[in-house]
Amino acid sequence: MLANHKRIARIMSEDNLFAVHRNWSRPPDHSLEAVRIYLNLPCRMAVRGPNQLWAADITYIRVAREFIFLAVVLDIFSRKVIGWALDRGLTARLPLCALERAIANRNPPPGVVHHSDQGVQYTSRAYMERLRESQMLPSMSRPANPYDNATCESFLKTLKREEVHTNDYRDFEELHGRVEQFIEQYYNHYRLHSALNYQSPDGFENTAQAEVCLSSRAAVMTFFTKTTDILKFPRSPDHL
Repeated sequence: MLANHKRIARIMSEDNLFAVHRNWSRPPDHSLEAVRIYLNLPCRMAVRGPNQLWAADITYIRVAREFIFLAVVLDIFSRKVIGWALDRGLTARLPLCALERAIANRNPPPGVVHHSDQGVQYTSRAYMERLRESQMLPSMSRPANPYDNATCESFLKTLKREEVHTNDYRDFEELHGRVEQFIEQYYNHYRLHSALNYQSPDGFENTAQAEVCLSSRAAVMTFFTKTTDILKFPRSPDHL
């Protein structure tokens, strides 16, 4: 039955009834258990080579009659997309497929920092177990702060501006083919970045590898203990 809220209030008042409102100002404790222990590590890191800091994110793409979800994993050193996956459902399986693809492509050493937001897909048991199996360190952004994962946000913006918004996709299969072509054949190989001295992700990694042995360039982790006291710990990929 459809009724105006004022009528409902009048009827309840006549019958001496009142509504009991639950206090939702604070989320249940169990919703914070999965993310409270993970620090926001990228702001403390100076990345000096590949496979030291990965970042992951999820977005949606609209096709003719449905929404398709895209999960990506980037290597922050070169902005290269090292793993991605498309799916019709927004479940933990989607980013997990992208992570598996990234691991297969890069064969990372122990100690890679994996950064993401606090979405339920990334805090799920299956995803966390896969990170532990690969000896990765989870890192998470602050709640509702996209700037903590700006590199992934920038890539997704580029993808939508240069590919998605310029095309109309009929179905999932067509979208999958076009996204694969954009990432694998264009973005990683030819897309220039001002942050990479106007080189492509592949070109930047090749140039850096030619200049110095990347395996000897460890990331630096910085921790602030006091306002006047800064401790810096050099962290190799094997001991991050």
